[in-house]
This record gives sequence, C-alpha cells and structure tokens, in this order.
Amino acid sequence: MADSTGRARPVRILLADDQPLLRTGFRMVLGAETDLDIVAEAGDGAEAVELSRRLLPDVVLMDIRMPRMDGVSATRAIVDARLPVRVLILTTFDLDEYVVGALRAGASGFLAKDVPAEDLVTAIHTVAAGDAVVAPRILRRLLDRFADALPDPSATPPKALGALTEREREVLVQVARGLSNAEIARALSVSETTIKTHVGHVLTKLGLRDRVQAVVLAYESGLVRPGA
Repeated sequence: MADSTGRARPVRILLADDQPLLRTGFRMVLGAETDLDIVAEAGDGAEAVELSRRLLPDVVLMDIRMPRMDGVSATRAIVDARLPVRVLILTTFDLDEYVVGALRAGASGFLAKDVPAEDLVTAIHTVAAGDAVVAPRILRRLLDRFADALPDPSATPPKALGALTEREREVLVQVARGLSNAEIARALSVSETTIKTHVGHVLTKLGLRDRVQAVVLAYESGLVRPGA
C-alpha cells in the first residue's frame, strides 16, 4: 500500500469479533508488525459495517457469528456499499456452513482462527493488495460437507463457462483445487506471468471479483467435484 506521496504505508485493519479476549490476542500479534495498523475494533457485525463506512480500513478481519448482525450479513453490507474495503473471514471448523455464505457475499478469503501468525500477516497483505486467500484444506472440507447440494459434475456446465478458452477452463480447475499461480505454472509448463494473465481473463469473462469467487463458481457449476 502507498500514500499520496508514493511512500509505503501500513495496511489499515479493522478487527471485528464479539470476544474481547480474541481481539486483544490479534491486536498483540498484528501490533508487532510495523506495516500493519489496527485502526479500530468492532464487537458485532453492525458496528463493523458502521466503522467500515466511516474509517475505510483496507482489510476487515471478520468473525462470522456475532450479535446484532453476523459476519455474513456484515460482509454483504460492506460489499454491496462498494466500499474500498476487503473482508477476510476468520472461522473455526464448527462454523463451516457460514463460510460458504460469506464467500458468496463477497469475502476475499477465510482462515482458521488458529492460523499461524506469519500466515495471518501474509494473508492480510495478500487481501489488501487486491488478491484473495483460499485455504485449500478448509475449502475442501467445506465443499465435501456440502457435496449433496452441488450440481452433478456430469451435467452440462453453465453457459457462462462457454466464454472461456480450453486453457482458461484448465486454469480455473487448478485455481479451484487451491493451487497458486506458481504451482499452476509448473503443472502446465508455462510462465507464472502467463497464468496470471489467464486468471485475469477468467475473472473478467465470468464477472468475478477474485479467486475466491472463482473457486466457489467452479464447484457450484460442477466443473470441479468435491473430493476429486
């Protein structure tokens, strides 16, 4: 991130969790990073939306189950308001069913609350830079749980996928399996820059915001089967 003078500035973060002890823990971890700045804390979803509108943080670390307004509804409100704010969901395995709703609402990714500190810091920077964070292991667990609700993979793919070239569809499948651009490049024996270009074309053609939405679409359309 850079300020008006072009100098790098800290990523501005809003912590949204109804448990003060957890917010304190995250503040201690993230406060040690010179390139991160926690600008405010919210104890529920409604407050998170209000502070997002007022302070315009770069990233909201959003819990899912909170009073007054849950994290899914708060995420949807932030995205629908077209605020220049990205939402990173923090969850626990016992709340898996809420994560799918959060991704559909426009969250830029999700991590488990017990994520290592260095991984959380990296994820915040990734989301702030406009990319998305997909945790393959958690995503696979989620989608396996909801496999019965997903389309039959043998069914005809939606018409929207017809706009993709064969290579773009191949790249989308690899993205849905949780591979990074570098990993996809190695798998397809092309440059990472080429893969980044393909991913950009996929998002543009399908009208998607980021990689997370691409993953959800790939599974919901039956292009990729859970557990495959």
